[in-house]
Amino acid sequence: MKTTDLPRIETQRTILKLMEPQEADLMLTFRMENKDHLMQWEPKRAPEFYTLPFWQAQFRAAIREFRRGASLCLVILSKDEQEVLGVCNYTNIIRGTFEAAHLGYALAQKHQGKGIMFEALESSKGYVFDELKLHRIMANYLPRNQRSCALLKKLGFEIEGEAKKLLKINGVWEDHIITSLINPRSC
Repeated sequence: MKTTDLPRIETQRTILKLMEPQEADLMLTFRMENKDHLMQWEPKRAPEFYTLPFWQAQFRAAIREFRRGASLCLVILSKDEQEVLGVCNYTNIIRGTFEAAHLGYALAQKHQGKGIMFEALESSKGYVFDELKLHRIMANYLPRNQRSCALLKKLGFEIEGEAKKLLKINGVWEDHIITSLINPRSC
């Protein structure tokens, strides 16, 4: 598979794609600018997370994992592809009788409340269902994260329950609300 065979999804305001290692500076800028904002929603990050070599390696790994069929880690870019607005990652892809992936996402603080993440996830879920042919997308959110609650509901995700102390967020084991979206064409 050539680089040109990697997914590229265009929405009204964004481009979603797997990034190349030579584009790592854009992600590093996004991560540095949003470090404090994202800290409350993500795992504790090691110092190397905020370095160019880390992101170059991450992008190489993301391309390998996509080619293996294990993940789809999309970066949400501005139309001119000069700014990272966020990420939407479909990881832990499992085939066979499950045909599912976990969804994780993050958006720059300055772009909150503009509908950008809805636009990106609406388009990328179409790719996941139609091109990757997955049956189910699972997404978890912290009970205090009302933005994620509203976003997932708007996208059609349904609450399936609550998991106690599911993920370690910023060094603390946190409860999460469990949701999923079923591919309507796979039923």
